[in-house]
Amino acid sequence: MSVNLTVEQFANKIDHTLLKADAQKTDFEKLCQEAREYGFKMVAINSAPVTLCKKLLQESPVHVGAAIGFPLGQTTIEAKAFETKEAIENGADEIDYVINISKLKDGDLNYIEKEMKRIVDICKDKEILSKVILETCYLTDDEKKKVCEIAKDVQPDFVKTTTGFGSAGATVADVQLMKQTVGDKVKVKAAGGIRDLKTAKDMIEAGADRLGMSSSVKVIEEYQAEKGRVE
Repeated sequence: MSVNLTVEQFANKIDHTLLKADAQKTDFEKLCQEAREYGFKMVAINSAPVTLCKKLLQESPVHVGAAIGFPLGQTTIEAKAFETKEAIENGADEIDYVINISKLKDGDLNYIEKEMKRIVDICKDKEILSKVILETCYLTDDEKKKVCEIAKDVQPDFVKTTTGFGSAGATVADVQLMKQTVGDKVKVKAAGGIRDLKTAKDMIEAGADRLGMSSSVKVIEEYQAEKGRVE
């Protein structure tokens, strides 16, 4: 499968990301301006600047996405639920939450399902998109499959590879494995380490419907140039 999308369609697969601890207001203003200009699907941010970015993107189709339990996933279900609710109240259109990786490594699948259902139910109730971050760099293939099998039942909108803050980012093999497991029930988001057009296209070809990256402008401009040469 080759990537044969218009520039607009390609841009609409990108979550333009700014999750740095030292990001300032001017950085978020730049992020939102770029998202408007290039037509990215979403700005991916921590939950604190949701109100600011929602205001900056008013009267724009660009979504505001809040990262929950980020980046370690090591908060309680109730803490993640509260953060999710608050982010939605502040204007978030999408929620990307990190699973409790420790519980998964301990084999506590009931906890993983309970946590996922809690967050996804909050999002569904408010008609907000939900994404489950596996942090695949720390998981075995069997553990990745188990989370994706749970997702098939709970039905978040997406399962997502990594935070970009772990030991490694997205891989083609992980995207393929996740897509094969969830099938058509759930979409896949690839994030972490996607810094050029080739990698972005590889992820889409592997089955990713959404891409999270901070190199969004560089990648979309590479795609614009490529499409211009072809056309």
